[in-house]
Amino acid sequence: MGGWDLMTRVWRLVVPATAYVNPASPGPTISPPSPVSFQTIMADYQSIQALHKAVPPFSPYIAVGLLPYIAFFLLVSTFGLAFYFSTLPKDTIPIREVAVASTASLLGGFGVVALFCSVGVYV
Repeated sequence: MGGWDLMTRVWRLVVPATAYVNPASPGPTISPPSPVSFQTIMADYQSIQALHKAVPPFSPYIAVGLLPYIAFFLLVSTFGLAFYFSTLPKDTIPIREVAVASTASLLGGFGVVALFCSVGVYV
């Protein structure tokens, strides 16, 4: 059984076809899906379970032990750039301000994600 057939069967179990029928709109009506037997569901489950056991486990690109150091470096850089941003002279065309603020924002975002992942909150 292919992956598409499995997804179609699971979708039919989860979302009934009548959920999308609007009685006020003209057009063809959608009939409810045919019932699926328990043996078919279990066969689908067993094929998914076999596939799950066959694939290798997830391994991150960045070692989990390095995450606290990466978070510290990124967040310290963010605060340093925020201080530098506050000392910039005001220009009529703020190209440098936008560049510094954007860099600080990106570093802060990645730093917070690294900090969350280092304490076990995988976002």
